[in-house]
Amino acid sequence: MEFLHEVEGGVCAPKGFKAAGIHCGIRKNKDKKDFALIVSEVPCAAAGVYTQNLVKGAPVVVTRRNLADGRAQAVIVNSGNANTCNSDGEEVAKQMCGLVTGVSGIPARDVIVASTGVIGLPLDIAPMAGAIDSLYSSLGDNSADAAEAIMTTDTVPKSVAVEFELGGKTCRIGAIAKGVGMICPNMATTLIFITSDVDISSAMLQKALSADVKSSFNMVSIDGDQSTNDTCCIMSNGLAGNRPVTDLGADYKKFCRALGYCTVKLSRMIAKDGEGATKLIECRVKGARSVKSARNVAKSVIKSSLVKAAMFGADANWGRVLCAIGYSGERVDPYRIDVCFGSAAGEICVCRDGRGVEFDEDKAKKVLSEDEVTIDVDLGSGRYGATAWGCDLTYDYVRINGDYRT
Repeated sequence: MEFLHEVEGGVCAPKGFKAAGIHCGIRKNKDKKDFALIVSEVPCAAAGVYTQNLVKGAPVVVTRRNLADGRAQAVIVNSGNANTCNSDGEEVAKQMCGLVTGVSGIPARDVIVASTGVIGLPLDIAPMAGAIDSLYSSLGDNSADAAEAIMTTDTVPKSVAVEFELGGKTCRIGAIAKGVGMICPNMATTLIFITSDVDISSAMLQKALSADVKSSFNMVSIDGDQSTNDTCCIMSNGLAGNRPVTDLGADYKKFCRALGYCTVKLSRMIAKDGEGATKLIECRVKGARSVKSARNVAKSVIKSSLVKAAMFGADANWGRVLCAIGYSGERVDPYRIDVCFGSAAGEICVCRDGRGVEFDEDKAKKVLSEDEVTIDVDLGSGRYGATAWGCDLTYDYVRINGDYRT
C-alpha cells in the first residue's frame, strides 16, 4: 500500500481505542455535549506538551504529574469550564481522574485530564460524578461525540486519522482537537488528543511530539493570546504489533511523518475555524537564514492584526506584510523581500525586492475573497522555510469575545 492515507474513525481508528461524549450538565444548553472520555483497552506509552503560560489550569498540573512516567490509558475532558484559578482546582482535576478509576479500574495516575471553557469559575464535580456511568457505558466507536464534547466556541468538530505501514504491519494514528480562540502558543495549542496503535517507547513518543509541535500547532495564531489550558497528549498502545520503535531509525521517521500529517491538518482546521473567521490564511516563508528565522517571520505575519484585517476586507495591502516582517526581530534584508498572494482564484505578486509592483486590483480582490488564502514570502537570504496558519480578523471576533463569559 502507499505509505499513508486517511481513514475514518478519529481517535477510535487505531486498534483498542473507544471514545464517548455526552451532556452532563456543566453547560446550560442541553443540546451541547460537555463531557468526553477516551479509553485504551491496554496501557499505553504516552507523552504530552503543555501551555507555557505561567497561569496554568489545574488539569495541566495534574496531567503533567500523571504523565511523568510516560504511561497513560485514558483521557477525561470537560468543556464549559476551564478549572483555572480555583482554590480547589487540583483536587477537582484529581477527582475527575478518580471517576475514571471508579468505572474502569484504570489507576488515576494513568488518566489524562483536561478542561476548557471560562477561566476563574469553580468547577463542580457533581454533574460529572452523576454522569460518569452513562459516559462509560457510551464508550464505542464514538470519536465524533468526543470531538463535539470538547468544543467551546468551535463551529465544527476537528478530527483526522491516517493508516500506514511499519515493517509490514498496518498502523494507525487518530486525533481530535478543539480551539478557535485564545490561540498563539509557544508550545502547543488548544486541546489535542492523539491515539495510535504503534508500538513505540514513551521516550521516542515524547521526542516525536515535542519536535512536531514546533512546525504544526506552534505555528498557529488566532488572536495572539496564549491559553492557560493548552494540552496536546498522545497515547500509543502497541496493538498494531510492529517491531517496537525505540530509536531514531526508519520506522521512527515514518511515524513522525504520519504524526505530522495529522497535526498539520488539525492546525489548518483550527486556524480556519478561528473565532469569527471567514477565511484561512497560510503564510509560507522561504529564503530565510535559518528555520528559526523563517518560523518567526511567518508567525509575525500571521499574528499581525492589520494583516488579518486586510485579509478580511480582501485588500492587497502588502505593506502590512512587510511591516510585520520588519518587526519580527529577525535579521532580514528589506530590499530582497518578495510577496505574493494566492488562492483557488489564482496568484498575484505585489512586491519585488521590497518595492511595490503594478498589479490588477480587481484580480487581487478576487484572489483574496476566497476562503483559503496564501501569503508567500521570499526573504531572498537563505535556504530555509516555514509555514504558519491563521485567520482573518472580523467583527464577529469582537462580538464573540465581548460576552464570552456571560
